[in-house]
This record gives sequence, C-alpha cells and structure tokens, in this order.
Amino acid sequence: MGRHAERTTQRRTVPPVLLAAGLAVVLVLGGLGWWLTASGGCERATVDVTVAPELGPLTEELLTDLESPDGEVCVDAQVTAQEPLQSAGALGALAEDALPDVWVPDSRLWAARVASAELEQEGSMAVSPVVLGTSRAVVDDLGWSDTPPGWSEAMGTDRPLAVPDLASSAEALSVLAAVRTALGGDADADNAIVQAVLAAARSTALSPGEALDAGRAGSAEAPLVPVSEQEVYALNQDAQDAELVAVYPAEGSPVLDYPVLRVGAATGAQQQAVDVVVGRLLSDEAQTAVRDAGFRGPEGAAPTGAGPETGIVAASPEVVPLEAEQVQALLTRLSSLAAPSRILSVFDVSTSMEAPVGDGTRATLARDAAKAALSLVPDNYALGSWVFAYQLEGDRDWEQMVPTRELDDVVDGRVQREILDEQLDTLPDRLTPGGTGLYDTTLAAVRAAREDYDPTAVNSVLIVTDGANEDDDAGLGLEELLGTLSAEADPDRPVKVIGVALGPDADVSVLEEIADVTGGAAYSAVDETDLQTVLFDALRQRG
Repeated sequence: MGRHAERTTQRRTVPPVLLAAGLAVVLVLGGLGWWLTASGGCERATVDVTVAPELGPLTEELLTDLESPDGEVCVDAQVTAQEPLQSAGALGALAEDALPDVWVPDSRLWAARVASAELEQEGSMAVSPVVLGTSRAVVDDLGWSDTPPGWSEAMGTDRPLAVPDLASSAEALSVLAAVRTALGGDADADNAIVQAVLAAARSTALSPGEALDAGRAGSAEAPLVPVSEQEVYALNQDAQDAELVAVYPAEGSPVLDYPVLRVGAATGAQQQAVDVVVGRLLSDEAQTAVRDAGFRGPEGAAPTGAGPETGIVAASPEVVPLEAEQVQALLTRLSSLAAPSRILSVFDVSTSMEAPVGDGTRATLARDAAKAALSLVPDNYALGSWVFAYQLEGDRDWEQMVPTRELDDVVDGRVQREILDEQLDTLPDRLTPGGTGLYDTTLAAVRAAREDYDPTAVNSVLIVTDGANEDDDAGLGLEELLGTLSAEADPDRPVKVIGVALGPDADVSVLEEIADVTGGAAYSAVDETDLQTVLFDALRQRG
C-alpha cells in the first residue's frame, strides 16, 4: 500500500514547450482533416479564364464547384470578362506566368492577331451570326420583310450606317469582309469598302449604341448597325413587342464563333484543371446556357425563344466563311483610314481641260469627282486646294484657291468644308489659255506641304492633270525635278505625291516617276467612270 501510495504521489510534470507543440500538432492535424474532408482529399488548382464580356456572368456560373473526374483535382476558376481587343493586346505583351489559361474571345479572328502566344483551339462555346440591326419600320420601308437584301444592297442604301470601331469590333470587320467577298474580293471591292466606311463616318452622328436604341424605339430613321444576333436578342429581352430586328442578307452571314482557346501548355494537376474547365465550356450544360442567353449552339441550334418576339429568326442562316488572313489584310488597309490625311489637291486648269467627257468636260469631271470625295471624308482630314496651268500669276504657274485646314475649321464664320466645296464649283470657270506647268507646280506643292507638315497625319499632294509639262524652256526639266525632290526628301516629314492622269493625253509615265521618288502613287483615269474610283483607290492606298 505504501508503494502504491508512493507511485500515485510522484506525478511527472509535462514541460510547457512540449505541451504547446502537442497542441499545435493536434490543431494542424484537425485542420488538415477538416480541409481534406471539405475538399474530398483533392489537390486544388486555379485556372484563369478570360472571356468576351457577353459571356462573363454565364461563364462564372458554369465554372463553379468543378473537380476532375477522378476527384483528385479541385478547380478554382477565376473568370475575367474583357473586350477581345484588350485581351489580344495583353496576350502579346504580358509575361507567360501572367497570361490566362483559357481564352474565349468572340471570334477566332482575334487569335490570328496574337502571334506571340501559344494558342490551341478546342472547339466553340457558342455561335452568333453577324446581322444588320435596325427598326422593323426601316425593314418594312426598304421592302426587306419578304425579300432580304444582298450585302452590297444592304450597305449601299441611303440609310445611315453606324459602323462600330473597326479595331475593336469583330462584327463590323466581319460585315465589311462579307461585303468585300460578295463584291468579288478585288480592287473594286476594296474601293467599295472604303466608300462604305467613309460614308458611314459622315452619314450619322449616332454611335452604334445610340443607333440600336433608335431601332428599339421603332424609329423610321434608325440607322443600320452591324451587330451580333445575340445582341439583338439581349436588347429585346424586356420588350413586349420587339421593334429592333435582325436583317439577314441573302448571301448568308459571317459568324462570331466564340472559340475556346488554351493558352500555353500546362502540366500535371494544372493541366487536369484546364481540361476540366475546357470540358465544362464545351458541355451540353454549357450549350443549354448559351442558347438561353441568345446564342446559337456550335451546330446552329436556335436560341431559346427565337422568333418575332425576340427580333431574330429560328432558322439557322447561311454562313459566309471568312479567312483570317484575308480579314487581317482588310483590317490593315482600313486602318490606314483611321489616321487623318493632310492633302493639298492641285487641279490642272489649262485649256485642254475643256475637252468633252461624257455629258461634260474634263474640268466638270474633276469638279464632280472632287466634290463627291469631299462629301465623304471625315472632319479630321485637312484639305487645301491649288489650281495650275502656265504663268497664272506673273511667272508663277500655280495659284492657291483655299489654304490647307481641317475640314471642321471655321474661318470668318464659314466651315472649311463649305469653302472648299464652293471653290471646287469654280474649276470649270478658271480655265486659262496656255500650257501646263506641271514640274514647277509639283515642286512648289511638295515644298508647301512640307512647310505645312502635320506629324499626326498622312501628308500628301494630289495632282490631277490631263496633259504633259509644257514649261521646259522657262522652268524645271524632269531630271531636275526628280533630283530636287530626291535631294529635299525628309524622312521625318515625308510628303507623298499622288498623280492622276486624266484622259488619254496625260503623261502617266512622268507621274509614275514622280510618285516613285516621293513614295506616292500614280493613276490613269481615261473616262468619266475612272476618276471617282481612282480617288477612292488613292485614299485606300495612301498609308
């Protein structure tokens, strides 16, 4: 008994450090057990997903509570809704570890613009045809309710056209590419596109969003807007009787195909997590969700509720295929229109401009073509005008009609565009006896344009003449002109000469030599149908 008592009274004390360590182990093991229970024992992986804004909320909902089929990887999807233009820029500029794992832009056209990132397309999450949105009243007025127009007809009406920014809108670029294809895809088609873009810039003061609002309000003056079918559907969701409708041109529609793109190459658990995300975005569940939101399925299945109430049709429209390389080339050409021009236009007023052409003369032809071009170019262009012949002012062969200024500049209460338009009307009345002082005038115009140079614009001299130089005795010869232009060329202030040979007597070969020295271009306009095309072609290639 004593021994027992002795044992019970000799208690060993546990050191405080060991007690704390043991408690920590218990807590860690308990927390680990809770975490393993809560996560099902899976390894967690984060997948960054960037999608077009119209897919943002839908994608977030789809990518919740994901794990791999074997339950070993749990996925935390971080969804970012971002405009494709911004995403494309980021993919080309960010470090590899800052890139998303999955990208879903609105069109595969964007992938062609990202050369530096490794992209692999797995399929399409959704499809939406590109249509022309406008009011039902406009469709009825144009007779399109029963007979849809072709693309060229639809874009060629006098109805205002609200074209979204070409650099950021796959819809606008797809429509213009479809029009170009419908018109044959050649130089004439390119000129038609240039005219459409310039006309759109001048025909409406409404933004695409405001134009769609006019369509929703049922306005008989609503513009046409290149837009996705899904946007028409979404805008009509709260409408009792939809006034905004989609126009499907007869040749078919280009489509936004919402490609699911892997970015880079993941490995291990990260690859498994990306596989899970991609699988969900291409799943039957996703197809139901996108159709409920107004998209079509990848095979063309109609959005839920398609019909008059939503402003779209249930039948799947014909598809106009677009090649990414061709669309990129078109974008490059159209992008040159974004930079403003500063053009000094120089018109021949020698007696030979009285020669008959069509129902008028070469002078009236030059006047009409120039006025038509003036009516289309945007206000941020700067234009001025000279006339030339032989010794118009003393020994000088040229005379200034209007100084070069931006078209919306106001001078003495009058807008520059109006001043130019009025002065162009006087061209046929300015014809003067004598020859053509082409070489002296060309050098003087280039020097004047360089003196008046705008570093933010494309600076050029446009010369329209129907003859050859007839001032050799008193003025420059061709070799002296070319040598002087070459010697005075300033790479920091380049001035292109665009020469237009009007009629069969004009010396186009000389204009070509002048164009070569200045980095410009030369054109021949033999009859009245050529000059308008030539002026637009000059605009198209000016960059």
